[in-house]
Amino acid sequence: MTARLDTVPELDPALVRRWQADGGELVDLLAMARERLGGLALFRLGPRPTLLVTAPEAVQHVLALRPDRYVKRSHRARLLIGDGLLAATGEAWQRQRKLLQAQFTGRGMRRYEQRIDGAARTAAARWAAYARTGEVFDVGEEMRRFALDTIWRSLTGHPLDPLTERELDAVPAVVAALPSLPSDGAAARGVVADELARIDAVASRAIAAVRDGDAVPPDGPGLLHVLVEAAGTHPAYSDRLIRDELVTLLVAGHETTATTLTWLHLLLDRAPGARERALAAGAEGSPERRQAVQALVHETLRLYPPAWMLPRSAAEDDVLAGHRVEAGTDVLVCPYLTHRDPGLWEDPERFDPGRFTTPGRRPGNPGSYLPFGIGPRACLGLQFALRESTVLLDHLLSAPVPRFRSAPTEATYGITVRPDGPALATLG
Repeated sequence: MTARLDTVPELDPALVRRWQADGGELVDLLAMARERLGGLALFRLGPRPTLLVTAPEAVQHVLALRPDRYVKRSHRARLLIGDGLLAATGEAWQRQRKLLQAQFTGRGMRRYEQRIDGAARTAAARWAAYARTGEVFDVGEEMRRFALDTIWRSLTGHPLDPLTERELDAVPAVVAALPSLPSDGAAARGVVADELARIDAVASRAIAAVRDGDAVPPDGPGLLHVLVEAAGTHPAYSDRLIRDELVTLLVAGHETTATTLTWLHLLLDRAPGARERALAAGAEGSPERRQAVQALVHETLRLYPPAWMLPRSAAEDDVLAGHRVEAGTDVLVCPYLTHRDPGLWEDPERFDPGRFTTPGRRPGNPGSYLPFGIGPRACLGLQFALRESTVLLDHLLSAPVPRFRSAPTEATYGITVRPDGPALATLG
């Protein structure tokens, strides 16, 4: 006898129309659907239904257990990253991931230790100068400079120079513009044509420098050298694909880390005791201190996951948590809402790093905590991001504390969840 399958509960269309009439944010619609209907909720914004998935078991099913049935269609940032790893699918994705995966695990990660530390020391020196002069600075901009310097050193073997830094201001400009660009590809490209041209010029110069091989970089060959060398054995690695992978790594390697570190400083300002507890956990460089600092990062990632929404499409009919899912259904996995589910996390809106240091205080299902996704398409840069964040905080936590002159209180939900304004501070 076949078990009866339920249909996924659907949000009242009148509520959706009211949300549209009010000009609401997508996150508000998703939160309403989750609150009213639970961890699986259907709603309609167009001809196809959209299925919101926030229940941990269902999240794990979609992303980790059945990724062949729930596939990526097209990344929202394809205009910027082209056919880079985040947007690639099928055999191309498998080939590109295999090449890069070894660079972010084990021995591969060790080659970046010196580069991360160099970028952190440079950032700490700027921080010390702000403390001496009392200059007002933007904490978010400082975190972006650090993260960009780190990934640039890792890609090229060179510290970030002022000209490249200015030109790569185009990257966050395009990322911020993506949600509001026209749906037509040509029209969208026209809006950000100048910024894309600046990014392409930086990429072309960097690739040419590797190919010319005039001098060994001070930190040795970087990730870009790996990509250029791959062209010798993999014809698919054209100059265009190398450019796309370079820009993908730039975007993924600094935009998310910079945003996370900015949120972390804002959260520490609201909960200063968390800083003191991390510093008191152990001596500088000790495993206890490292665990406590990593807990600060993990709790920030829980509240503000870099990939706050993970879109998929049902490639075939499926059964999800006892419910029918028809082929062609748009699926939205939303880590942001899963991480704030009061059924999973005690007092979920509170910044409490102890969740990640005290056994039994966080849910056990992998689908409960996924700031970088889970399954085969989980972000390769998890360990890299944790390492660079921890190293920087080792330098800054015991330094003078930022005193915010104006601090954003709301979030902007685009490709990432960003603070809605500058975070101006002095050190003292």
